[in-house]
Amino acid sequence: RIAEAATGWKLTVAAALESVETGDSIACNGCCLTLLDYTEETLAFDLLEASLRGTSFRHYKQGAWVNLEQSLKVSDRLGGHFVTGHIDAVGTVSHFEPRGKNHYLRIEPPAAFMRYIAYKGSIAVDGISLTVAEVDDKGFSIWLIPHTLAVTNLHERKPQDPVNLEFDILAKYVVRQTAFES
Repeated sequence: RIAEAATGWKLTVAAALESVETGDSIACNGCCLTLLDYTEETLAFDLLEASLRGTSFRHYKQGAWVNLEQSLKVSDRLGGHFVTGHIDAVGTVSHFEPRGKNHYLRIEPPAAFMRYIAYKGSIAVDGISLTVAEVDDKGFSIWLIPHTLAVTNLHERKPQDPVNLEFDILAKYVVRQTAFES
């Protein structure tokens, strides 16, 4: 649930996470948020107007599924790629369909962000670290295994749905550095 509050907006998620404290950083659909309050059954976060404008949160309806992930500890094993929780853009699902035993997902990001996407490169979609399987000048595609569909909210996606996108941090630094060298 997202509700207007005196100081902005409040996101409340029905979930129980172990070992949380007020002030913890928790990614919600890939967006790093600060835990404001919690109970055994809910987590509450403040949202800024900028968070609503720059993410897919503004499209959420009460009861929507969200992906939650607690911050990585220095001693944790790293699987996937570094995901910071800083959403770069909102993309649009253009295709989502079963193909054989897997699922094909095609997303179209804003054109200005296509420079950060590479074949076999990393991308986070709603906070999920994934590998780009195909890329062209309008978008990219990924293949989803059954496990990813079972443990994330991607099984609910359909064409025209918005998704939060975080591009690989290394790609962003390379593009930034090369801009200065030109």
